[in-house]
Amino acid sequence: MRRQLKTAEIVGLLALLAAVVISLWPAPTTVQPSPFDPAFSRLSALEIATLPIAVRWDAPMGSELGALTYNAQPFRVTRHLGDDLNGIGGYNSDLGDSVYAAAAGRVVFAGVPGTGWGNMVILSHRVFNAQTGELDVVQSMYAHLEKILVQPGQTLHRGEKLGTVGTGGGLYLAHLHFETRHGPYINPSVGYADAPLNRMSPEHFVAEHRGAAVTLLNPAPH
Repeated sequence: MRRQLKTAEIVGLLALLAAVVISLWPAPTTVQPSPFDPAFSRLSALEIATLPIAVRWDAPMGSELGALTYNAQPFRVTRHLGDDLNGIGGYNSDLGDSVYAAAAGRVVFAGVPGTGWGNMVILSHRVFNAQTGELDVVQSMYAHLEKILVQPGQTLHRGEKLGTVGTGGGLYLAHLHFETRHGPYINPSVGYADAPLNRMSPEHFVAEHRGAAVTLLNPAPH
């Protein structure tokens, strides 16, 4: 005749079973949040709607027409995605020179995005497209800066100082890497590529959207 288990024995068996299950249960893993990656950041509809409309554009170094500077490596030469602007003295003669907002815009990135860039500022603008009759989102990017003098979210006038010419953290001779990009994506990305991606020739874009006669200088409003 079978012996009936006592209550204490049943409790003991259940405790043993629970201990076995717990020992076999996988240990929880700590999930670390991924760091913010601006490559996947896109301006919202509200952010786009409130961007300054850039009706005039000027060179970001030298005078409004880029006097006292030269383009050491133009757009698409050796797969380059921007213009490398230098002071006419070459070498590090322009180290610490002023870098200006090429047009009215809002700071959407200000920091060090990765190796090879040094300090970088990206401005977003709305620009009238004569072909579509609509306002396009255009971004201007300023890289290898020695100093950043603006904050994310800050609205800048055309010609307002945003930083100074640097060396990309000592990687290059002093110069400004300047890009113009089409679209609302805040992505520092790369400086060289086989295809132009969403980049446009900065020299041609600024000339085409200057919004003033060549002989008319546009001093920054204060």
